[in-house]
Amino acid sequence: MRQGRFWKCESMNIFVISVGKLKEKYWVDAVKEYARRLGAYCRLELIEVKEARLPDRAGEAEETAVKQAEGEEILRRIKDNMYVVTLEIGGKALSSEQLAEKIDRLAVDGISSIAFVIGGSLGLSEAVSSRADFKLSFSKMTFPHQMMRVILLEQIYRSFKIIRNETYHK
Repeated sequence: MRQGRFWKCESMNIFVISVGKLKEKYWVDAVKEYARRLGAYCRLELIEVKEARLPDRAGEAEETAVKQAEGEEILRRIKDNMYVVTLEIGGKALSSEQLAEKIDRLAVDGISSIAFVIGGSLGLSEAVSSRADFKLSFSKMTFPHQMMRVILLEQIYRSFKIIRNETYHK
């Protein structure tokens, strides 16, 4: 715990809401490992929403309909008291230290539930994006949403290590 900070990390509830199921064992194993590690720092809940089917040779209207259907499922999982962070290419890029400071500041300000939202292969609906309290970008590049789940969990874990002033490999 950083000096001068009086909140307990363990009182933080982290929700990761993502579109689609993890299928490959290596992604499942990586998520399990970071979920195990995070258990020492917070209460973690992983929420998977069903990926909507996109027809072959879909046009813009079909893609929008898929994003809207997935968005409705995501919004059903978001509670009013949650601080919502969406992962978006156009969001704000933060360093690991800045993400840790953001999580720390939210906790100090009395926010105990943070929902991180990862969209499907087409991204997030406008309704989900507009619900965001903060839009976070990991890169201007596009990553598979399965990989982003692992990267996000690693960065949340790293954030708690930074907040507690604990060592972590670089």
